[in-house]
Amino acid sequence: MSFGAPGGGSVNIKPTPPERGSFPLDHEGECKHIISGYLKCIKLNRGTNDEACRKLAKDYLACRMDKNLMAPDSFENLGLVFKGAGEKGPDSAPPTDATEGKK
Repeated sequence: MSFGAPGGGSVNIKPTPPERGSFPLDHEGECKHIISGYLKCIKLNRGTNDEACRKLAKDYLACRMDKNLMAPDSFENLGLVFKGAGEKGPDSAPPTDATEGKK
């Protein structure tokens, strides 16, 4: 039994790079405590990424940015913006002219 293209020929599939490029792995485990909490949250919520888990994801990405394990980016670009009165932090303020020019 043969699978694939007719005649048994293989199709060359060209791999595509990740959208945001490559990034170094956390070999030192500097952000491991946060990601383990995130994975526990996902497991407790039966695989749904609710707001509590999303806040842990935001903390993890912030840790990676702080440790130079990924390029700094706004959380809005990463899809981690929370609507709420209690949200305080660097992303809660509107962008200034200095941050808008960095693209």
